[in-house]
Amino acid sequence: MTAAQESSATIMARRARLLAPTYRLFYEQPLQLVRAEGVWMYDEHGRAYLDAYNNVPVVGHCHPQVVEALTRQARTLNTHTRYLAEQPLQLAAELLATMPQELDNVIFTCTGSEANDLAARVSKVVTGGTGFIVTDFAYHGATDVTAGMSPEDGGPPGPGVYAVPSPLAAGGAAAFGEHVRQCIDRMQSDGLRLAALLVDTIFASDGVVADPPGFLAEAVRQVHAAGGLFIADEVQPGFGRVGEAMWNFARHGVVPDMVTMGKPMGNGHPVAAVAARSGLFAEFSRRRRYFNTYGGNSVSCAVALAVLDVIRAEKLLENARRTGEYLRRGLRALAQRASAIRDVRGTGLFIGVELGTNPASGLSGGAETARVVNGMRRLGVLLGATGRNSDVLKIRPPLTFEAQHAELLLEALERTLHTKS
Repeated sequence: MTAAQESSATIMARRARLLAPTYRLFYEQPLQLVRAEGVWMYDEHGRAYLDAYNNVPVVGHCHPQVVEALTRQARTLNTHTRYLAEQPLQLAAELLATMPQELDNVIFTCTGSEANDLAARVSKVVTGGTGFIVTDFAYHGATDVTAGMSPEDGGPPGPGVYAVPSPLAAGGAAAFGEHVRQCIDRMQSDGLRLAALLVDTIFASDGVVADPPGFLAEAVRQVHAAGGLFIADEVQPGFGRVGEAMWNFARHGVVPDMVTMGKPMGNGHPVAAVAARSGLFAEFSRRRRYFNTYGGNSVSCAVALAVLDVIRAEKLLENARRTGEYLRRGLRALAQRASAIRDVRGTGLFIGVELGTNPASGLSGGAETARVVNGMRRLGVLLGATGRNSDVLKIRPPLTFEAQHAELLLEALERTLHTKS
């Protein structure tokens, strides 16, 4: 056993002893990462890995402008929203400027889970309903409430939570609205009033569904007709990832009642938010209160403002659109040479590649996807897997990912698909 292997084994043993078994590691050979920059992550030996998976550092790992904003504000003041301060007001104004004018109020939280939990709470108070509709393999968070709205976790649905087939399983995206209507009828026959439809607008855990643009509109219409609200979970597709717009709901021509956001907002710093029509928050605040000590704190707001500045200054929406188109063209061309690729889906820099049977390896579906993810890791490219059957490669790199990085990914994927192990 080499010194490096001994070090890795020691860390694994300490981890098993000190951390609860709820934690999981990526890859058959777990990575020990010690630093990162831009689209690259580095292990303890200095080997570089192309990060094509982590959407949290949306403007690239350790972006100097974001790091400087964090350290500068941390040296100056860090406090909460019960004092007057400029940063939360500026951040709220800049976030709302990216959204339809109907959305004119913000509440800050620390995580996307908290944001979705709060949106659910608001919807129950405002509508008087207790019923929620989610897709049948969705993920919306780690609180008790949001875990009950996250079938991907494998737990039982929470009280009043109903699941509809994802657009992939619904007989096509166009049928999604009809499934929502049927679910509303079922809920009403069970004596429940609808509170909200909550969907991740790119259906990431369901296998990545982006097209056709506009297919969400009918489902939203049905929900509003039944007196419910539409909550757009933009934690994964938001902040310009889809390339065409800052938020994926815009591709569907709908205005949500509430928009939740998280992960990318602070480029790795824990900051999140709910944006909504002010009337909803006004109605909620007449009956309930919400205060989050760290939600909207000075440092978090400074970091999020820097992220927005970088997205604008570096034209990252345009880069996501341009590089995403380049990568999807390359993946579709590769599909002509590699029959294991069944479908290429997505928009901008959020792409799902569904895998089937691979003659080279003799594997199919989830087993083939796991083989490919681990094979790509050995070649220095980091991907993930998603979908009910874990048979979809999830590609969602930092928005600084460019054509030369896409070429490295395509080359590694072709090599991996054509090897037996």
